[in-house]
Amino acid sequence: MDIALRDKFLTLWPKYFNHAELPVTFYYTDKLTDAKYAKDESLPRCVIGALTSIREGKSIYFDAESLRCGKKFLGYSSEIMPNFRYFLSCGIPGKTRGERYSKTPEMVDEIVKNTPALIAPSKYIIFKRWDNLTKEDDPAVVIFFAAPDVLSGLFTLARFDETDRGAIQAPFGSGCSAIVQNPYLEQQSEHPRAILGMFDPSARISVPIDVLTLAIPMKKFIKMIDNMEESFLITETWLKIKERID
Repeated sequence: MDIALRDKFLTLWPKYFNHAELPVTFYYTDKLTDAKYAKDESLPRCVIGALTSIREGKSIYFDAESLRCGKKFLGYSSEIMPNFRYFLSCGIPGKTRGERYSKTPEMVDEIVKNTPALIAPSKYIIFKRWDNLTKEDDPAVVIFFAAPDVLSGLFTLARFDETDRGAIQAPFGSGCSAIVQNPYLEQQSEHPRAILGMFDPSARISVPIDVLTLAIPMKKFIKMIDNMEESFLITETWLKIKERID
């Protein structure tokens, strides 16, 4: 990690976003740092819930053994649960609960077929809050958990140097696909897009009522940092919004 870049953002963030929550990051690696192993029954089963402690400042790593939910969308399994096509749609009475996120099992089949797969490139995935990054870390994606005013600023900054109106995407999927799978796959692109997420009702119970996520591939986030001091953030319009950001 470029420490100068880390510190530059730590200076600019409160300047334009007051005391808004710092983002968390993740990356895949075969080399462990100072993060704590996540094989702990005290952590929530859902990855989104487990990230709460990381948002508060702890550094945690997972592997295929420690993940209980989210293993597929973090790239550590290619399997889906039995009867998934019914689980995501109408269910099977007396056998499988139906979440009713899709109208029919056939629609689920089509969604699964057209969803790109992520294969974890390394044994571990490490999550750290931005201010805990060291020079040994190599973040691939930056994840903001943010309220609407903060999201407004991040959304607008993410497309400040873009002409593509689709520079931010909100694909259907699980909470962990929105913050890991999709943005990590975007990081591999020559023109990575940011991913707006946490619309999954099953994941929403693990975040505050007024919070969504914006997950940004690192190569895009570097440009966003560089653009901050010449963007709308220096205008009177943003100052009015900044003043109400807690």
